[in-house]
Amino acid sequence: MLLTGTFPRAIDEKLRVAIPKRLREGLGCAQGGNLYIAPATDQSLAIYTEESFAQLAERLAKVSPTQQQVRAFTRLFYARAQRVELDGQGRIRVPGDLAQLACLEKEVVLLGVQDHLELWAAARWLEYLEDKQSRFDEIAEAAFDQSLP
Repeated sequence: MLLTGTFPRAIDEKLRVAIPKRLREGLGCAQGGNLYIAPATDQSLAIYTEESFAQLAERLAKVSPTQQQVRAFTRLFYARAQRVELDGQGRIRVPGDLAQLACLEKEVVLLGVQDHLELWAAARWLEYLEDKQSRFDEIAEAAFDQSLP
């Protein structure tokens, strides 16, 4: 399930956002189901399937819980992560505290990011693009250098 793409969306007054059919199919939940929404980096939210959320939990479980940063991240992440349901129209309701955390307003952007989705305030996403896009080559080199054994 490789998720890609950028999808401008609107979030309604009940904090519902529609997940495009292509993304729902990529997530394996075209006919509804549960997803997990959690805080993510850069003032965004991450949306995971139950499978990808469990895989993330397995990776975190392999890291020493005696490290202060690991404990802090685990607490901040799991304390605010919530399970949400896809309704019959392919929408999820973003919990109010998470919407506030990510400064979500009427216009949002959904991103396909490999095994999960990210939900951004549209203005914040544009700022991020402006800041990072001009350094794409430099960022790519650093990312691939980190992935080498």
